[in-house]
Amino acid sequence: MNAQKMMGILGLAMKARQVSAGTDACRMLIRSGKCGIVLADVKTASNTRKKISELCQKNGIPIRILPNGMIEEATGRTNMVLGICKSGFSEQIIRLLQEDQAQQGSHNEVNDS
Repeated sequence: MNAQKMMGILGLAMKARQVSAGTDACRMLIRSGKCGIVLADVKTASNTRKKISELCQKNGIPIRILPNGMIEEATGRTNMVLGICKSGFSEQIIRLLQEDQAQQGSHNEVNDS
């Protein structure tokens, strides 16, 4: 994953107030229909992650797990769950995650040979 790019986008989204930080704020954003993607730290409690995942699945919102500490480093907050509003920021994050997934897929194909 291009961690620097991801952290840059998250930092800008925070400054633009396009992020809901924390579990309760994310739930409210998801239920409002304005959430584009949810990001959770890998160290998020399993019960919290399960509840947020179920809510995202019910509402058709993608959820991705980020490496430990990335959210805190990018935003300066200790929140483990972020909801990104439907905007250019959520689209950029989704695109970046898709590119990363495609690169990992091509690396796996090369390594399998």
